[in-house]
Amino acid sequence: MARTSQPPVRPKATRAMTRIPPAKKAGAAYTGLSDLEGKRAPDFTLPDQDGNPVSLHELRQRGDVVLYFYPKDMTPGCTAEACSFSDKLDLLRIAGAQVVGVSADSPASHQKFIEKNGLRFPLLSDPGNEITKAYGVYKRKSLYGREFMGIERSTFIIGRGGIVRRVFPKVKVKGHVEQVLAALAEPG
Repeated sequence: MARTSQPPVRPKATRAMTRIPPAKKAGAAYTGLSDLEGKRAPDFTLPDQDGNPVSLHELRQRGDVVLYFYPKDMTPGCTAEACSFSDKLDLLRIAGAQVVGVSADSPASHQKFIEKNGLRFPLLSDPGNEITKAYGVYKRKSLYGREFMGIERSTFIIGRGGIVRRVFPKVKVKGHVEQVLAALAEPG
């Protein structure tokens, strides 16, 4: 009896984990995050968890902006990071900063994430990854031997004048908010 060979089943990529084409063209390297430090931050307007437009220009009018990018709502690392920012929000505000998170998740997903975890700052939706690409945080990643494109956990401190004061690439959640607070205390 002859057996038919079936192709292996591959897990589907989520919106935050778009599959990479097999061949990458030469010269299509992603910009380094540190390239933005000391330069003007890319401006944007994105919907928040309620669907209201939020622009970087308007945020900067109120002080420094701690703009953090994270892969996905409701995942363990992203939940720990969001809760850390929320827990230390009063200290961040005393330091003259406001916190805004960005991922490719929908406003409805952000709303559930905020409600479930009692978050006290806005989350912005970038489903087409236009802003994550502008900031250089939409990167090639790998998980269990599978390569895909996704958001690299990163944080930017943007001053009132729109200049990126500090970049934290490849963030490790534990102790990160304390690093941000220390950076906010530096003259800038």
